[in-house]
Amino acid sequence: MFSSPTYPRKALALMAVCLGTFMLTIDVTIVIVALPSIHTALHSGLSDEQWTIDAYSLSLAALLLPAGSLADILGRRRMFTIGLALFTVSSLLCGIAGSGPEIVAFRALQGIGGAIVFATSLALLTQTFTGRQFAAVLGIWGAVITVGLGCAPVLGGLLTAVSWRLIFFVNLPVGVAAIIMTLIGVQEFRPPGSRRIDLPGGVVFAVGLVALIYGLAESGSDGWGSAPVITALGAAAVALASFPLIEWRRRQPMFDLSLLRKPAFVGGLAAALGMNGSLYAILLYLVSYLQDGLHYSALGTGVRLIVITGAATAVTLPSGRMSAHVPARWLIGSGLSLIGLGLLLMRGLDAGSGWTHLIAGMAVADAGSGLVTPALASTAVRVVPPEHAGVASGVNSTFRQIGIAVSVAVLGAIFDARISGATAATLTGRYASALNDVLLIAACVAFAACALALALIRDKDFHAAGQARQDPDVCSGSPATAGTASSSAC
Repeated sequence: MFSSPTYPRKALALMAVCLGTFMLTIDVTIVIVALPSIHTALHSGLSDEQWTIDAYSLSLAALLLPAGSLADILGRRRMFTIGLALFTVSSLLCGIAGSGPEIVAFRALQGIGGAIVFATSLALLTQTFTGRQFAAVLGIWGAVITVGLGCAPVLGGLLTAVSWRLIFFVNLPVGVAAIIMTLIGVQEFRPPGSRRIDLPGGVVFAVGLVALIYGLAESGSDGWGSAPVITALGAAAVALASFPLIEWRRRQPMFDLSLLRKPAFVGGLAAALGMNGSLYAILLYLVSYLQDGLHYSALGTGVRLIVITGAATAVTLPSGRMSAHVPARWLIGSGLSLIGLGLLLMRGLDAGSGWTHLIAGMAVADAGSGLVTPALASTAVRVVPPEHAGVASGVNSTFRQIGIAVSVAVLGAIFDARISGATAATLTGRYASALNDVLLIAACVAFAACALALALIRDKDFHAAGQARQDPDVCSGSPATAGTASSSAC
């Protein structure tokens, strides 16, 4: 363990985590925008183009839980630094890649680094901040995610207009700065006692997630009845069903299954699955509608996404402070209900609709996500003892990835069926109809997650309920010497 860090180190720790999170958040969308340019420049096939996205998603999803567990065993600062370094180096390699297979391999390496950073970010904040300050910091962290998602399409369009390689090179100074801040500002967390690495559990879980995500990703192009999809989903079922049996027999398991007896922990997983499986899964089809249905450029689409996603940023910061006073279940439940309502408000599109039809609904849905993000992050790490925050964060992040993967696969099949056979004259109308259908399903997912969160998340399941105290090391600091990010928490 360690003594309470000083005020300047807290500010550096927050900046390091936010920089790392921002870099990873923008990376997914920014690459999607640049895919056509990458495909043309490298003369790569369509398979390489798809795997440029899927390779990252596969390694990210499969390693989130093992990375969180390793951070709790080997040290969170060490793992976070390794993750940042790996992501930064692999970004450089992506930027100088000379062929489709090379960039696919380097994107997989990026996903490994991304998994480590995502899995340890919340745990680092948990060990550094407490009480009302922790709640406010969660608001800042959530706002960083929102801003990253909103500005990525625009940034991707601007950089790609110069060179697609810049979308990877831009990570280099950000990654180096985050590493330096981590080494200076973050104290290492030394878990009490020694624990062993759960290699069997980690391998089986990773294989199961890779097979699941692969099967879902390939179902869109090959069909649900194809041999590769059936084989992958069958392997995923066997591996993921075996995982709890392996963990049950381990003396020191990677994932303590007793956590599933805590309703709040299960409710947090349902909320993570529901939010990413509704609002964030819809973003892919929203971009498709704007670009292919309404014929906006990548840059034009990005500009419009910023306009209609600004509500989340405005809500996330005060929501973080509210989480210190309002029960998490009400923030998460209210946010998920707003997401569902907003998705329903976005419906009603037809061939004559413009993009402005989406503004009101998207603003309501994004305001909902702003309520959910800080409270969900708090729920993910506060239902476990502090020494297990890494694995708890990894589990919650894993369910977010599963939510997106499952929804994108299911909604994609519906969306593609609706636009199949469209002509130039009917294209816009078909895209509008397809978006209406997937919006309805996504809204139902959000409402179902809302009901589960309200029913399961209970205050008595939270550890360190006494953390609602002020942190004297920080809040007693004078404004003249206090950093802006941390002083806002007081």
